[in-house]
Amino acid sequence: MGYVLDTAEMPADDRVEAVHTAMMYASAPCHVLHEEPDGDVHARLEVWDFGTANIFTHRSSGIRLLRTDKLARQDGMPVVALAVQQRGEGRIEQGGQRRVVPPGELLMVDLSAPYDYSWSGDGGAGALQIPYDQLGLPLDVVRRAAAGMVTSPLYRLVAAHITQLARDPAAITDDDAVATAASASIDLARALLVSAARSRRHVRQVFAETLLTRIRAFTRLHLADPELTPATIAAAHGISLRRLYQLCAGAGLSLEQWIIDERLHRVRQELTRPDRRHVPIATIALRWGFRDPTHFTRRFKARYDMTPSQWRRHAE
Repeated sequence: MGYVLDTAEMPADDRVEAVHTAMMYASAPCHVLHEEPDGDVHARLEVWDFGTANIFTHRSSGIRLLRTDKLARQDGMPVVALAVQQRGEGRIEQGGQRRVVPPGELLMVDLSAPYDYSWSGDGGAGALQIPYDQLGLPLDVVRRAAAGMVTSPLYRLVAAHITQLARDPAAITDDDAVATAASASIDLARALLVSAARSRRHVRQVFAETLLTRIRAFTRLHLADPELTPATIAAAHGISLRRLYQLCAGAGLSLEQWIIDERLHRVRQELTRPDRRHVPIATIALRWGFRDPTHFTRRFKARYDMTPSQWRRHAE
């Protein structure tokens, strides 16, 4: 069950206070300053439990979230937020570091420390908020990661992953596999933070522990690539093909079958989208790597007990 605030359903005079109250619940206590408090203040905030973490999405008119030293001393919430700017240009200042964050880029906020985060005009962001004790990393490693995050080879992978989480958190958190998805997401965050902090003491252990998680995330990100093969997956992670198959076997995973199942799932999702209703099924299948329509239809029916066209009609 999630928490949702949408000011579209509120009188204009109640919105400033409602956003402040919601922000206290959704994130760390901070001063909520609206760009135009007497103008068109609007916001939609969602918080969804995600295993031991949560997914937080925020879209609103121009806003500034200011957490002062005094507030940080009063409330030492040990949480780190990894957020992707979804719209507008974000500005973050923390620990002496300032950064402008365009849409699609990732930022890290230590919610237990002072920070100043804002955007002008309509903006939005989606975040994965993780308690420090779930990361299993020293505080100094986590905080050092903020400065070097964009240089990590895992930066784009994690940014894409959080973008997907924030796209439909209600569906993700309602899925039977939510605990597994949450654990994998925390593993990805750990790997990114260690990589960005360049912590030699932790990097080898964490990278070994999270290798299969990173492989699966990488594969999902490249499902539409017709050149995706076990060999390209192994090469992207600097391991041998034999090692890749050993990892998958140890997890009870048939890599080729898993890739096919993931692609079938993506086709199945796309067939239900109203904006894709008039796109030929063969075109959608090709987009997800199925070059032979007959082979694809056979695979789809074996997996879902109906043909793609039957599924599309059923979903309408």
